[in-house]
Amino acid sequence: MTCLILQNESHQASVTVDQSIVGQIDRGLLVLFGVEKDDDASQLDYHVGKLLKLRIFPDEQGKMNRSVQDIQGGILVVSQFTLAGDCRKGNRPGFDNAKAPQEAEQLYLQLVEKLRQSSTLTVETGVFGADMQVSLVNDGPVTFILEN
Repeated sequence: MTCLILQNESHQASVTVDQSIVGQIDRGLLVLFGVEKDDDASQLDYHVGKLLKLRIFPDEQGKMNRSVQDIQGGILVVSQFTLAGDCRKGNRPGFDNAKAPQEAEQLYLQLVEKLRQSSTLTVETGVFGADMQVSLVNDGPVTFILEN
């Protein structure tokens, strides 16, 4: 599993499908979530724990010392099939390592549910498999890759 974590310090992130906003947060995390063939549900608790506790928001001194829970931020989780893309050979990404869509969707939904059950934060989503327009104001920018 790969999570690309984009920290949204003071602005907003949203997902639009068919010209309608389907998910939106103010301050918090935009999480792009990709699933590969060997990934399974046993990895979800690790990702949920890291997403909720990773200290990437600034404290009063500007040091990354606060988690999304500490700042009572939101989390916007967007499925991102292309994170499983392999660009090492040729000029077109290969997606042989991506999990089948039906299985990937189940892991995506389980991640979202675990985030909701593990915190009181607002957890918003995109639409799995849809053509989405993702908008983000990423201060810094601050971006991390979480793999397991």
